Amino acid sequence: MLSFQEIMISLEIGIIYGILALGIYLTFRIINFPDLTCDGSFITGAAISAILIKNGWNPYFGLVGAIIAGGTAGLATGILNIKFKIDDLLSGIIVAFMLYSINLRILGTNPNISLVGETTIFSYGNSLIISGSIVLVILLILTYCLSSDWGLGLRSVGQNKQFSAANGVNVNLMIIFGLAISNAFVGLSGAIFTQYQGFCDVSQGTGCLVIGLASVIIGEKLIPQKQFEKIKNLRIGLLNFLKIFNILTFCVLGSIIYRIFISIAINSDILGLKTQDLNLITGLLMIVIMRRNKKC
Repeated sequence: MLSFQEIMISLEIGIIYGILALGIYLTFRIINFPDLTCDGSFITGAAISAILIKNGWNPYFGLVGAIIAGGTAGLATGILNIKFKIDDLLSGIIVAFMLYSINLRILGTNPNISLVGETTIFSYGNSLIISGSIVLVILLILTYCLSSDWGLGLRSVGQNKQFSAANGVNVNLMIIFGLAISNAFVGLSGAIFTQYQGFCDVSQGTGCLVIGLASVIIGEKLIPQKQFEKIKNLRIGLLNFLKIFNILTFCVLGSIIYRIFISIAINSDILGLKTQDLNLITGLLMIVIMRRNKKC
């Protein structure tokens, strides 16, 4: 059994990765774009945040820098796909590949940076309250955007690009914006996670896509599938605002459940698993989930 402290840690990390799950949900479910940039943009946000903190900046400015950096990475993927006509999967792979070198440049050629002794956002209060408050604000902002006229156009792009274009929606611009916003969330998640852990490592982003997808799929399992499928068809209005907020909240909840499941697997004496088995556990979990989810 997990101790109370282990449960709280899982809850805190699950909430932080919930922001990542929201970014993944935006690309894979809303605009129907299989974006692989997140493994790179996660670390870009983390690296920018860590460097700004090391140089005496307020940790909250570090979060703003991470949002801008992550958004820029998503913007690059969108431009490669739309303007250079590079395949959606390949464009994300190329940007993530290049970001590895860029991240090392940001970190000053050092593979990791310690934030021990530095002031982070978690220096101002309880970690759970701070991370939970940030996620709540993000949920409200994203729900408002998706329930607006602009969000309706964005959702229509993932539903039917031809129909959207015929109704005056700039499909290419919407895809670029969607990728930028998605990776801005991913970069923010990386920055918060780095400040929570107290260090930044260039390999921290490995497997972010799998973690985010697993969280989204678990969240989808917690709510009737038909309700998830309706998100692209919801119109604007208060009732639909609440429905979208509910759906996005379950994505975050899926991230929390995923993290708790991983903690149980690693700390179980019966299974005999260790920390180095994390990727194996995650992969097996994904296989089980996706085997039962025809949508994936």
